[in-house]
Amino acid sequence: MSLPGSAGESLVFPSIDLWPGDAARGAVIVAGDFQCGGKTIRSADAPWLAAGVSESWVSTVSTFEWLRDLRAAGGDAARMRGRQLLQRWIETHGEQWRQSSWRPDVLGARVANWIENGAFLISGADETFVESMTASVRRQAAHLRRTARFAAPGASRTRAFKGLIFSALALRSEKSISTALEMLEAQILRDVLADGGHVSRSPAVQLSLLWDLTDIRAALLDARQEVPESVQTAIDRMAPMLRFFRHGDGGLALFNGSDEDEGWLIDVALTRSEARGKPLDSAPHSGFERLTANRTLVLVDVGAPPPPGYDLDAHAGPLSFEMSSGKERLVVNCGAYRGDSQDWQLAQRTTAAHSTVTIEDHNAAEILPRGGIGKRPSPIRAERRDADGSIWLDAGHDGYQRHTGLIHRRRLYLSANGSDLRGEDSLTGKGNRKFVARFHLHPSVRASMVQQGSAVLLRLASGEGWRFRASGGVIALQESVYLGTRDKVKRGEQIVVSSVTQNGDGQIKWAFSRLAKDG
Repeated sequence: MSLPGSAGESLVFPSIDLWPGDAARGAVIVAGDFQCGGKTIRSADAPWLAAGVSESWVSTVSTFEWLRDLRAAGGDAARMRGRQLLQRWIETHGEQWRQSSWRPDVLGARVANWIENGAFLISGADETFVESMTASVRRQAAHLRRTARFAAPGASRTRAFKGLIFSALALRSEKSISTALEMLEAQILRDVLADGGHVSRSPAVQLSLLWDLTDIRAALLDARQEVPESVQTAIDRMAPMLRFFRHGDGGLALFNGSDEDEGWLIDVALTRSEARGKPLDSAPHSGFERLTANRTLVLVDVGAPPPPGYDLDAHAGPLSFEMSSGKERLVVNCGAYRGDSQDWQLAQRTTAAHSTVTIEDHNAAEILPRGGIGKRPSPIRAERRDADGSIWLDAGHDGYQRHTGLIHRRRLYLSANGSDLRGEDSLTGKGNRKFVARFHLHPSVRASMVQQGSAVLLRLASGEGWRFRASGGVIALQESVYLGTRDKVKRGEQIVVSSVTQNGDGQIKWAFSRLAKDG
């Protein structure tokens, strides 16, 4: 009932560097089909009304993020197709509220995308389209002003505030600009930690928020508005932390709902941030450690789950780690599921989907079916020591104590030449319990049991070889899944070392050793 409104004055579109799109995906849309989120809708007049699509897919499409793909395709045909789809959305949803498309973060993203791509869309357009688009932006901005503060905390709320800021700039409303910036500054203080990490502890959210803050800064500068110090400081701190989460292939580590993402987009985000700080070795506020030696990188989760409200996509993977050699990933977590199957959504958040220890199929933190974390481990203690290029890390958590009475301690050592990663997983407490240490392998890694099952030979795509050994348990190779590439489920393997505690004590020692080139 509150959506109808008048057109008013024309919009002011910013002249800022825009994020690159995918010309191939744009060409599909120009041709009349629609490709988004791994799904293709044929002859798509209004893809958000297609049969058999989920509400989450409708939300993704309703952000109009795909406008940059049309812009990348370029030309009058792409502009016309963009105008047709935008006008169709106004006709079907412009004054008809639907949660999946009017949720504050979706609404904020859509408004920002319309305004960012406004100059592209209206070039050559008739007056009727311009008036229709202007009137719709005004209606959406008015609704966003009422609802933005009710968005989910964290990146979703920031995305809603971004829409508020862009619409206020486009509508030349000084009061709305000031109010939106005040809300954004308060959110930044809650969300960005002292080491530059986001409170959600998600590399994907780290990238998303840096993207949005960089856009906001650019739009403010374009409009000759002062950039709040909190925005600039957040960008300067968050960019090095984004670098912290990158593997040698340029993609993100798979913690707390993240996937590899497109490395070139991360490059663009870092370039646009203009923040040149190097990644820290330790990020104690975010709860991660970065071990690097020669060409070997190990990223370790030594943090407790994020606080309630920020833990919707959080995983139960304390003390899990990922490992890469040069530009090739070796040990990974299973990644993030983007579909609508609740079973899959729960499965990829379990402790067993991470390269860490599980005890009798318990999770190290309670995973709530509708998202979030219930009962959780206490803050994790972690001690690190660097000497002569070698690195030692000692950490432990009590997430299993309530179910099993056991404490998990993981100790890691990375040699100065990067050719030797050693680990020791210890359990202390009471009782006799079965436990396993899992090491999920990237799908590109080929694994085979050798030496009568006492070791595993690992070959990377480049031909580089590693050997895995363990003592204190039985080694096996089992199937795994990999959800690290967006919209795809790949088969993989995992090394599983099984053991049992005796009177509350159990220990597995293991090592990854790089083989000589002729090994």
